Amino acid sequence: MDADAPPQFPDPAHAEFDSALAALVTQAALVLKTQGRLHALITANRAITEELNLSSVLRTIVDAAVELVDAEYGAMGVIATHGGLEQFIHVGMPVETAARIGHLPEGHGLLGAVIQDPQPIRLDSLTDDPRSSGFPAEHPPMSSFLGVPVRVRDEVFGNLYLTNKRGGSFSAEDEQLVTSLASTAGVAIENARLYEESRSRQAWTAASMEFTNAVLTDSAESAETFLCRMSVDLAGADVASIIDEDRHVVTARDTEDDVIIDVLPGRARRLAAAAFTSGVDRIADSPGAVATRSRSAEPYTGPMLAVRLPLAPPRVLLLGRSPERPPFTPFDARMTTDFCSQVAVAIELAAARENQERLVVMEDRGRIARDLHDHVIQRLFATGLDLQSLASATSGRTNDILDNAIESLDASITQIRTVVFALTGRSTGATGLRLRLITLADEHSGALGFSPAVTFTGAIDHAATPAQADEILAVCREALSNVARHAHATTTSVNLSHQDETLRLTISDDGRGFVPDDVARRSGIANLEQRAQRLRGGCVIDSSAAGTTVRWWIPLSATANSGGTRGR
Repeated sequence: MDADAPPQFPDPAHAEFDSALAALVTQAALVLKTQGRLHALITANRAITEELNLSSVLRTIVDAAVELVDAEYGAMGVIATHGGLEQFIHVGMPVETAARIGHLPEGHGLLGAVIQDPQPIRLDSLTDDPRSSGFPAEHPPMSSFLGVPVRVRDEVFGNLYLTNKRGGSFSAEDEQLVTSLASTAGVAIENARLYEESRSRQAWTAASMEFTNAVLTDSAESAETFLCRMSVDLAGADVASIIDEDRHVVTARDTEDDVIIDVLPGRARRLAAAAFTSGVDRIADSPGAVATRSRSAEPYTGPMLAVRLPLAPPRVLLLGRSPERPPFTPFDARMTTDFCSQVAVAIELAAARENQERLVVMEDRGRIARDLHDHVIQRLFATGLDLQSLASATSGRTNDILDNAIESLDASITQIRTVVFALTGRSTGATGLRLRLITLADEHSGALGFSPAVTFTGAIDHAATPAQADEILAVCREALSNVARHAHATTTSVNLSHQDETLRLTISDDGRGFVPDDVARRSGIANLEQRAQRLRGGCVIDSSAAGTTVRWWIPLSATANSGGTRGR
């Protein structure tokens, strides 16, 4: 170009066109960027709404928010009922870094500010805000911050926290996008809650049917054990116990279906006591935000739920979770209460059925006892009278045979009367000495390998005082235990008679005998002798290779002479 030539200026119209074109390109870029972010928002919303599991929904929300605004770190803090945070789902931070930091945030500082005033907070630098409480050791550096509340209907469910936007600070557009995402997140959380509640209701209903079926079909598992086991599974508890009015643990189960607790810790005892006395069907308790972050192997150190069982006698179902787990929700409490009510109905039905079956058995026993008394005994007695008449007209060997037959009939009548009394006593709920002695003999049948024969002579129930009856039972128990441990017997008989104002107890067996003075275990025999001496009675022990017989007696009169005590 010639240096002397005049300068040339561009055409004004052309310059205006270039400016307009540049503005159009800039606007198109903004439109494309906005379109891309809207597309990203739609994609994030679709990803959130596709999940139905609540834990997955929360994780997906955080992942979508981080990707939407290109943040380095993101988290979802779920607000606890008592304040603070009960859950903190975070992304972007390596697992080993989180482990070195230790406990998760509890809702203080800026996180607490979003909880207390659920409005968006956007900062270029966390250190610029006086509400920032700093970071613990090993925590990665964070600068820019965006916090947005997540609402489920009118409830603030939690907050979205985003930090360290790549390439600068969070913009107003970022805040709008995350706020829109939080609205969709609230709907997704509500849907996930409803879905989980629906599945939980189905599980509780199925458990109620299973419990009713188990109780009504004589399941080997007790109703209390079954209730604890089902409550642990359905309520998401780590431990469940049935507590009585004295605050004693009736039964307890954990997630491994084991008995894990015998004595309640103080806090659990107080909650159980409140459930008994407050008149409220259910009481939930949580130890607080700080306590929920500390782990403990002891039961009932975390969130608890106490539900009264509408039974007699009263009971309380006490559920507990480990300290790091969230507290029980109102839905948990409501479903557990409904389940306990249905359980109580099932138990009442089972009790009514058992009473009905017991009544049928009692009626059968009464009928059998009447038949034995009115027909069998009467026939045997008439046969005995005929034999006595025949014996009086005979002599010699025939007379001896008839006498033996008459004695055998008398023994059979005595044994049948014992059976009749046992049947009628059990059917009427009697607790006399006869029935107690028969029951005691039955209890030893397992150890003996056979059932001892029990017979009675005379008026037994009305002869002995309660104290004398207790002594007789104790002596019989001691003697039968000795037979089971040492005698190796195949038969044992017990006879209690009332004759001449004296109660006589005789226990005989066909086992190997012993020499009473030389036996190593002298304490058992000494007990029998001492019991007789205290009541001015006596004890005789006959033992040989053919068996052993213990004869033990006490006078009914308080002024009776003391009997001897000896062994042969």
